[in-house]
Amino acid sequence: MSLLVVGSVAFDSVKTPFGEVDEVLGGSATYFSTAASYFTEVSLVAVVGTDFPEKHLTFLKSRKIDIEGIEKQDGKTFRWKGEYGYELNEARTLDTQLNVFQSFKPKLPENYKDKKIVFLANIDPDLQREVLEQVNKPALVACDTMNFWIEGKRESLLKTLKLVDILLINDGEARELSGEPNLVKAASIILSFGPKTLIIKQGEYGALMFSGDRIFSAPAYPLESIFDPTGAGDCFGGGFMGYLSNTMNFEESNIRKAIIFGSVMASYNVEAFSLDRIKSLDYQEIKDRYQEFKKLTHFEDLS
Repeated sequence: MSLLVVGSVAFDSVKTPFGEVDEVLGGSATYFSTAASYFTEVSLVAVVGTDFPEKHLTFLKSRKIDIEGIEKQDGKTFRWKGEYGYELNEARTLDTQLNVFQSFKPKLPENYKDKKIVFLANIDPDLQREVLEQVNKPALVACDTMNFWIEGKRESLLKTLKLVDILLINDGEARELSGEPNLVKAASIILSFGPKTLIIKQGEYGALMFSGDRIFSAPAYPLESIFDPTGAGDCFGGGFMGYLSNTMNFEESNIRKAIIFGSVMASYNVEAFSLDRIKSLDYQEIKDRYQEFKKLTHFEDLS
């Protein structure tokens, strides 16, 4: 089954204590699509400028990502520049240039409108709803958001949340959206806004799932080398949604598996700058790390 994602394609300039890169391929939809492409077919809707090189489009096509929905406009591609300290949990944004992304109005090609699995990456909640208006009866809708929209377009975001099945956000965003510092209480409030399932990404501390009265906790993978956490949350989303799209099974037990696959993809992503580690993966590596995750959390029942 094919997965539709709408979000940003960008150039990133990133500095960490372990090195730096300038104007490498980035953007939420790029990371998401690349991670998801190991599990399912992906159709990508985004906008780039006339400065966007053909080699990046060639790479996306090499991952069998359908790029018919990438619109090229006169002007420059979205750019983001950030820096991480040794804690690596959150980037300090040094510069943001929206460029053509500022006027982005997603237009779905006709053959995208029947996609059954939809992921609305981190864009204006008004645009997220405009995308849903163009899709014919999706089976599953998930979305991401950020503090910028929580603070600046809260009412619009709440309208969007009524239309989605799964919300993926980080712990800080969950606290801000709910107005509640305790994550368990925060989850209950957020689920009352509409989503059936909430996934809270906690970076180096793993991820939490809340669905009804059930909670699932997944660890982060303990790594020896972490170079760049940029895009880790998007790769989590790509692995998570890619697996659900591949199986078309939305039962809680399968969502738990999807969370582990999301965690696997995020753990590989941080091992190198940009998409360098993700693009060189093979599926056996993904399966092997999934099994390692299982060993991390296994313990025997009481006798």
